[in-house]
Amino acid sequence: MDKSEQINELATALAKAQSEIVGAKKDSKNPFFDSKYADLASCWDACREALSANGLSIMQTTMRGEPVTIQWETMNKESGEVTQYKVNTVETVIVTTLLHSSGQYISSNLPMIPRDASPQGIGSAITYGRRYGLCAMVGVAQIDDDGNQASGRPIAKVHEIKGTLGQSIAPAKAQATASHMLKLMNEDIIGDHDGIKKAMIVLDYHEKVLNPDENLYVAVGEVLTPAKRNAWKALVSLAKSAERADRASDPSGRR
Repeated sequence: MDKSEQINELATALAKAQSEIVGAKKDSKNPFFDSKYADLASCWDACREALSANGLSIMQTTMRGEPVTIQWETMNKESGEVTQYKVNTVETVIVTTLLHSSGQYISSNLPMIPRDASPQGIGSAITYGRRYGLCAMVGVAQIDDDGNQASGRPIAKVHEIKGTLGQSIAPAKAQATASHMLKLMNEDIIGDHDGIKKAMIVLDYHEKVLNPDENLYVAVGEVLTPAKRNAWKALVSLAKSAERADRASDPSGRR
């Protein structure tokens, strides 16, 4: 953690702001993990007004972190053969700085390891890091209404729900996309003994059709059963593992 020589005015302002900061509601859904979470926008909605009213602001930047090595293994279900992989990569560090109008500040670093070197992988790590860096710095907690109701605890004041992802997609389109996904998963490919070829086809569709359209991604997740979502997710993960292994075995990019 880094900070200015004095933080007395900042500390006083943050104490006042925290008395006004509300909970960030889990109004976004990841259908492929069957879980709810408070996205970055929700976290900002929970604290923006309270921070601004007390002369506080947040600045978030990135920088290159330390080299890291990721190791994992996969097992062929039919043969029992275990394949080990090793990839060298670099952390993406999210730097969150809390600023006060007096010039005082506190800064904290959060190292993140992107799932891969693609723009989507790096962008996802940055968004994830920004969300947790912001919440940790100013004291925003995620609120789960369902959990509060089940436990009998009173529901804290929260901002309005904005979880409308997927609602703009026509049911017929969501159903057609889900049907095509099931077809890809069920298709038999000659010579594809370890499932890599099928996984690569699934990953190509995932990145070209689902990833660019978050609304379609969510709508399709509502159509598929949990088992089918998990099967799709497993194939995507398998393909990405194979890609990382290829890059690790040939850093030049030649096949």
